[in-house]
Amino acid sequence: MSLRALIADDEPHLARHLQALLQQAWPELEIVASARNGLEAAQQIAELNPDLAFLDIQMPGLTGLEVAQGIEGPTRVVFVTAYDEYAVQAFEAAALDYLLKPLQLERLQRSVARLRASLGSDQAANQADGQLGAALQALAPKVTNPLRFIRASNGELTHQIPVADILYFHADDKYTVVQTPQGEHLIRTPISELVEQLDPECFWQVHRSTIVNLQHLAGTRRDDNSRLFVRFHGHGRELPVSRAYVARFKAM
Repeated sequence: MSLRALIADDEPHLARHLQALLQQAWPELEIVASARNGLEAAQQIAELNPDLAFLDIQMPGLTGLEVAQGIEGPTRVVFVTAYDEYAVQAFEAAALDYLLKPLQLERLQRSVARLRASLGSDQAANQADGQLGAALQALAPKVTNPLRFIRASNGELTHQIPVADILYFHADDKYTVVQTPQGEHLIRTPISELVEQLDPECFWQVHRSTIVNLQHLAGTRRDDNSRLFVRFHGHGRELPVSRAYVARFKAM
């Protein structure tokens, strides 16, 4: 499967230089877009879902680091910069590599070899990205007798709540918050156990700390950093969707 990449640099001649070097070092790599600032890069990554993004760090609007932190899809990042003081932050952002300007073909060739190996080891996952939502649903635990009621506390009272009425479950310190249209309740059952007891047709895990009820979803929203949030009918709070689960919503 051919790989696709985006280049983001606020200096067009440097973006063209990188593209020319990539054509030599990695001729089969398809450059699908070139962005001139961080906001444009974030938007194009969200729309195009390239396999790789070569991001300059110092850009107008959003820095390359901020763009990388906002990526919710499968795109992997290589930082390209004239400054070496960002290296620690770059690898904290799970960058595959960190290239210093001025770019040299020999250094880029070594990077390409590592990128091929890294992306090749994830090839099965990359091929599945476009169908991840359906795959996650198919692989969800088969619950023969899903929960119908939750016993939860609210102050000194204990309530029996129909599961169908619950908007979402959200981990909060030692408790799990059970959110209904009327208010929130607390239980001690962790998210990891709840997801195995709920009907996977109705309840989706969207974050390691959150399970949402699809029947109460009003829609989704992306912020300026291209992060995805879910919204609920009659409820003002939005909840973030982690990048591992974003593709589920593309399949809806």
